[in-house]
Amino acid sequence: MENQVRLCCPCLFGLESVLSFEIKKIGGENLEVTDGRIFFDGDLSMVARANLWLRTAERVGIVIGRFRAESFTELFDQTAALPWERFIGVDDRFPVKGSSLNSKLHSVPDCQKIVKRAIVRRFEQVYHQSLFNETGALYQVQCSIYKDMVTLLLDTTGAGLHKRGYRSNANEAPIKETLAAGIVDLARVRGDSLVYDPMCGSGTLVIEAAMKALNIAPGIRRRFTAQDWRCFQDGTFERERREAVAQVRRDAAFLAYASDNDPESVRLTQENAVKAGVASRIKVKRADLSDFRPLDTERPGIVLTNPPYGERLLDLQEAEQICRTMGEVFVPGDRTGYYIISPHDSFEELFGRPAARRRKLYNGSIRCQLFMYFQKPDKHPRGSAESSDDTKHT
Repeated sequence: MENQVRLCCPCLFGLESVLSFEIKKIGGENLEVTDGRIFFDGDLSMVARANLWLRTAERVGIVIGRFRAESFTELFDQTAALPWERFIGVDDRFPVKGSSLNSKLHSVPDCQKIVKRAIVRRFEQVYHQSLFNETGALYQVQCSIYKDMVTLLLDTTGAGLHKRGYRSNANEAPIKETLAAGIVDLARVRGDSLVYDPMCGSGTLVIEAAMKALNIAPGIRRRFTAQDWRCFQDGTFERERREAVAQVRRDAAFLAYASDNDPESVRLTQENAVKAGVASRIKVKRADLSDFRPLDTERPGIVLTNPPYGERLLDLQEAEQICRTMGEVFVPGDRTGYYIISPHDSFEELFGRPAARRRKLYNGSIRCQLFMYFQKPDKHPRGSAESSDDTKHT
């Protein structure tokens, strides 16, 4: 069908199962999961829905073609055979970005030039002209080659989906919004959850938790590149955005308590919470980690935190002391669960006890693990997907 498209969403390594669940929830079909990206089918409205709703995807691309190419001739011929004119008009812009890994075609600049020339050749045949001014809407072409397999996409997103619009300012080492959303999902934050972050930084974890709990679409406040495309001039994005607004759950009982010993972090968290529209659900104060205590002992709580490390600290000893302090103040019990992301291989030894489960994740280029200490035995089924590669301790 003319309205059907194949889509591709990259994600941070370790979040594939979380993103898969999200895609199924919004109606994506025929999922193909690979390391760091997921392919799926949908109609054109799915493009808008995915951009608005996917919390752990980095961007949304329309797949124009996938094929094997081991020479420039193969790359050119197969690219030129694709129906680029389905989306790109005679006056539109179509710059090419590329990447290549473990492939015979390893020169990215050369591959970009070949793909660009091949699309021009296609347009010469379709539009019967040889000059293209490229003054219209932007259709960013992405060419990725991995083990000689070429994937050609049109990026519909623009600035990455982690740019929700609420965090124009951040502290020196913030956690990425998409990673924070993945941690929120793995921690099973719900509409009635009580969440804490005693090292809140810019507030990303508690803000992402609030947005999920209130069912606020993460892309609801921003614009996407594809909104300028001809195929979306029928109001598709506007309809999906109105539907997203209607689905916000303002009656949710969610509440979060955020704190940090840095007054600038407290200010940033408050400011970002206001921009995200969740300030009334997040209580922020200046406090030291050593003073942390759950405020409501009768209500199950969830602690989400990204303790300072790397460039956020002066030396390793400080980072290790924070791990020890967390072990002292994060008291084991059945009323509070703890979800801590850390790059330290010796975290559990420093913390003082093994995690119930671990998940390998990346915070930017830093390889980390999410250490999970559950608030009760894990007997009830999840509302979101967990992959089988979590490391369980016995």
